[in-house]
Order: sequence, then C-alpha cells, then structure tokens
Amino acid sequence: MVSFTVRFKFAPEDREEVADLLRKLAAASREEPGCVNYIAHTVEGDPDTVLLYEQYVDDAALAAHRATAHFQKLAVGGIYQRMRERSIENLAALI
Repeated sequence: MVSFTVRFKFAPEDREEVADLLRKLAAASREEPGCVNYIAHTVEGDPDTVLLYEQYVDDAALAAHRATAHFQKLAVGGIYQRMRERSIENLAALI
C-alpha cells in the first residue's frame, strides 16, 4: 500500500477554482482501479491550505494515476499552476 499526504497553499483569490479542480480530480481519481482513497481537505481556520490524502494499492497504481489525462490536465495544468507552496509526507501504516 502506498499512502501519503500533500499539503498545498493557495492564494485566497484562487480558492474556488482550486476547490472545483480538486472535486473533479478526486472524482476521476477514485474511479482508477488502483486508487484506494483520494480525499481533499481544507485546514480548519486556514481555507487557503489544502491537505490531500492519497492511497494506492502499489507503486504501479500511483504511477498509472500520475500518467492519466485527468491528472495531467487538472493537477499539472491547473492546481500546480496556482499553488504557492507544496509539501509531501509519505506514510507508513502501523497496522
């Protein structure tokens, strides 16, 4: 299992557009056979910070996700163009 979080910071004026892009990206990603979870959150008290939790069955499923047309269009061509900061935390399951 491959699990990680991605924390993004955006400008307030991009908030609604980014939320729309994330809704579309999450819906498409959840349809991928190797995607287990794909959940976007805003940080309470900081609506310009998004925490994305992603989980895939294996590294091949993650690579397939990143190669999809919807990821390239919505993430690379949309969300990444609006982010001010980005950090990733890879997770290891305890159980």
